[in-house]
Amino acid sequence: RSHPVKMGHDVWVGHGAVVLPGVVIGTGAAIGAGSVVTKDVPPFTVAAGVPAKPIRERFPREIQDALLRIAWWDWSHQQLQDALNDFRRLDAAGFAEKYDPET
Repeated sequence: RSHPVKMGHDVWVGHGAVVLPGVVIGTGAAIGAGSVVTKDVPPFTVAAGVPAKPIRERFPREIQDALLRIAWWDWSHQQLQDALNDFRRLDAAGFAEKYDPET
């Protein structure tokens, strides 16, 4: 309890993964099934293994930044419902292009 795990938004954790106390998993990170996470995982990073190590970033930096600006996880239920088809059909780059407030 004195060393809680902290996870950002839109984090994927594979089946059977273990995250040790005090670890921070950044927004948009993905943890492979069966991994043991002993160290912090940066945002939008895919990490896997025993111990888990970064494999690659999920998206290029400009898309990561756009997704953080969009912050769809803070949208209202109505906003999410209105954008549902875009979640289903657009890739991350297309979604960022359509919804990024800076474009």
